[in-house]
Amino acid sequence: MEFKSKHSYFQVINEESRTGLKLVRGETPLMVTEVAEYLTQHKIPFNLAELNRAVTSVKDIMTIELSKQRSFPIREEFVVNVSDNKMQAIGRFYPPSNDGSFMDKAEILSDLRYKGVLYGINEELIDEFVQERSYCTNLVLASGKEPRHGSDAYIEYLFNTDLKARPTLQEDGSVDFFHLNIINHVKVGDCLARLHPEDPGDDGKDVYGNFIKPKSVKRELLKFGRNIDLAENRREIYSQVDGHVTLVEGKVFVSNVMVVENVDISTGDIDYEGNVQVNGNVCSNFKINARGNVEVRGVVEGAEIIASGNVTIARGVNGMSKGVIRAGGNVIAKFIENAHVEAKGYVETDSILHSHVTAGTEIRVGGKKGFITGGYVCATNLVDVKTLGAELGANTVVEIGINPETKRRYHELEEMVKVDTKTINTAQPVLDAAKAKILSGIKLPPEQVKNIQELSTTVTLKKKGIEAAMKEMEQLQELMSVSSEAQIVVRDRVYPGTKIVISDVSRIIKTQAQYCRFIKSQGDVTIVGMI
Repeated sequence: MEFKSKHSYFQVINEESRTGLKLVRGETPLMVTEVAEYLTQHKIPFNLAELNRAVTSVKDIMTIELSKQRSFPIREEFVVNVSDNKMQAIGRFYPPSNDGSFMDKAEILSDLRYKGVLYGINEELIDEFVQERSYCTNLVLASGKEPRHGSDAYIEYLFNTDLKARPTLQEDGSVDFFHLNIINHVKVGDCLARLHPEDPGDDGKDVYGNFIKPKSVKRELLKFGRNIDLAENRREIYSQVDGHVTLVEGKVFVSNVMVVENVDISTGDIDYEGNVQVNGNVCSNFKINARGNVEVRGVVEGAEIIASGNVTIARGVNGMSKGVIRAGGNVIAKFIENAHVEAKGYVETDSILHSHVTAGTEIRVGGKKGFITGGYVCATNLVDVKTLGAELGANTVVEIGINPETKRRYHELEEMVKVDTKTINTAQPVLDAAKAKILSGIKLPPEQVKNIQELSTTVTLKKKGIEAAMKEMEQLQELMSVSSEAQIVVRDRVYPGTKIVISDVSRIIKTQAQYCRFIKSQGDVTIVGMI
């Protein structure tokens, strides 16, 4: 029987006293290995060299003799190969011998099930095959269904969560520190946030019928503090009071603000969940710890203010060499003098005098005075100042290009390695002496054995800790050595003696310069003109 096939194929021909092999050349060549494997499976003898010559030389139709004995009839058959990801079952059919039988659709489906292929069977393709046989070619008999991947839940906050308000520069050159618009005002009943739940997606299936789970999705919950109502559907939250709303570490707070006239002996230290407003001054030695913003309308003396949000000080900071300001957001102050100031956001002020000031993004010193004199100032991206240093040569260091948190962590690890190394160096001789005694046959008292074991455990943990710290320090060192677009902008003049540090390079200013910028170029601190 001839088959209408555009593909090459082969067929065993059984005659009365011999077995032959018909080779038919189509659009695609036959593979000798495939023919040899088929004949071997059916225990039909053949000469591999002759078979190879025939398969590679056939132009149209050729029949060669394989054996002087007649073989058993061979029915139509197929093999199935399942892809590595189990998403496709590839069938390859072989014709029956001239005296063999054909498979019908029911037999093909039964064979697929026997071979474990249960899902996504392409019956339409099988119908086409039964109508018009196509051999020695790959047919996708079954296809799996890919899972539908869902999406993470997310929270839509209906208030400004990225407050970047800056003080207004007035016509006379002064800065208005009173109207900053950095507080989100809310009214009773205002919707604060809306939860959009996760979409888990849909299961897929491979050709064996196994379920394929979609990728895991992230769930979210509305997190909030007091003065907030949760809707019945648990997907919206509303304010119970008139006040202010803030987002601190993924948690929504509403507060009608703790207002005090002064922070002094009449109030003691303040520890508050929301915003704090001080209409007067924060006196020396007192503390404010707020999980929101802190606004001081007077002066901060030698006090400590720690806020998760912004710190605003209308009349400035006189730290008296002991004052500390730490903000998870921005710090805005009329002036900063003899104080330690840290902001994860930016710092904005009229002047900085003999202070330690760091900012996660930038430091801007403007207004009428606009000077940085003495002390240490560090920002990741930008320091923008009118006057830098002092005519009398006050020790002034300005550093950019390194995140202060990164540098702080590096020095923290450096100190830890130093302490732990000292501990190991002290303990090691004790352990070595104990080991020598044990090897010489000396039996140690149980209490001493216990102490030695504890000391050994401590040394092991310290060594692992040092190893981890050294790896982290290497990563931090890479971060600190990377050059960036960071710059120092001087809008008036920079005095000699000022030290400029950009990433891993530094420069001490030798001569006065005006209206300039400092950048890192070709591995050095370079002074360039204003843009």
